[in-house]
Amino acid sequence: MYKIVVGLITGLLFGLGMNISQMVDPNKVLNFLDVFGAWDASLAFVIGGALLVFIPFYHLVIKPRERAINGDEYHCVPTNQAITKRLMGGSILFGIGWGMVGICPGPAVASLLRGDSAIYWFIASMLIGHYASQFVVKQRQV
Repeated sequence: MYKIVVGLITGLLFGLGMNISQMVDPNKVLNFLDVFGAWDASLAFVIGGALLVFIPFYHLVIKPRERAINGDEYHCVPTNQAITKRLMGGSILFGIGWGMVGICPGPAVASLLRGDSAIYWFIASMLIGHYASQFVVKQRQV
């Protein structure tokens, strides 16, 4: 039950933050990415503000702990910090997708209740891309 409550609270904070900061608005994101055009730097303040809160919280609360706040063991901290072709290729594909429509996966999920059919298509396509990439990676390992 504790894990569910922590998940609900953090999801609520995440969704509120992205909607209030307008990170769920693709036009806002596209204007942020348009550095040589009608650049809107306001999302940089959102990112900076989030880091100002996260960095001290991480060092004072999260890092000293052996387990996540919900009790799970930490499995998400990568030990491999190599910059590989696979990482670069994935980053390029992510950037192309993000730049084409201004939608990032997290804000897309936070936008689900807006009733925008484009978001539903985006998430469906993202899931197909996810499973397709797993298939490709497995094929390369054989």
